[in-house]
Amino acid sequence: MFSAKARRLAPMLLLVAAVPLMLALQFRGRGYDGDPRAWDFDPDPRGEFQFVRYAYGSGGDSRGWGRRRGGWRTDWPAAEYHLTNGIGRLTMIDTAYGGKFFDPMDEELFDYPWIYAVEVGRWHLDEREAERLREYLTRGGFLMVDDFHGPYEWASFMASLKRVFPDREVIEIPESDPLLHTLYDLDQLTQVPGIQYLWSGTTWEKDGYTPHWRGVYDNEGRLMVAINFNMDLGDAWEHADLPQYPEHMTALAYRFAVNYVIYAMTH
Repeated sequence: MFSAKARRLAPMLLLVAAVPLMLALQFRGRGYDGDPRAWDFDPDPRGEFQFVRYAYGSGGDSRGWGRRRGGWRTDWPAAEYHLTNGIGRLTMIDTAYGGKFFDPMDEELFDYPWIYAVEVGRWHLDEREAERLREYLTRGGFLMVDDFHGPYEWASFMASLKRVFPDREVIEIPESDPLLHTLYDLDQLTQVPGIQYLWSGTTWEKDGYTPHWRGVYDNEGRLMVAINFNMDLGDAWEHADLPQYPEHMTALAYRFAVNYVIYAMTH
């Protein structure tokens, strides 16, 4: 025989137990079957802006690295969901509420002005992929890289970036750069941390103590590659609705993303 308290709690417990199933069914109903290309947040995800992940290391198959935690699919799909909703809410940009994934050799990459690569401290681009990315960027594309930390991951990132641009320098983005004033006036002093901040109490990872907002420019001074080093904007987007994650850091991550997107679409 259940007590009166147990009977009162039973409906709540059933609801809690049902939440994972409800979410799984929602994802399944929208086409998610483990293949990231099958996911769209909107049945017809067309818009002036589309979130595009750069599926490095997938070997022509976006299900390659993506089936493991980490790599180019880190923070998917929550980062896309929150960020595209935020861009749609904060700007007048016609935003597609979804995400696309393209292999480095995919011709469709050239249809999109902004692409995102995460955990680039472990990426590897061969010569063909580097040449294709160089063509994309010099023809007007914009690459944002994010979520890598410390000297070892910097060296790994640069090994591939040097294949893309053997003769171009990586420099600190100056405070006067239009990127930092496209919509929001931004400072480069706050280190946007990953979710590990909640249990470690530190904003840095892997000896990456100091945040750096760096970039690679073309001959006309247009920023082609925005490098977020020793920080994790993707986690700030992904956990935007988590009360424990610092609101001011999420707000800064959103503002940088909005500036990046507007800059990419207008320069």
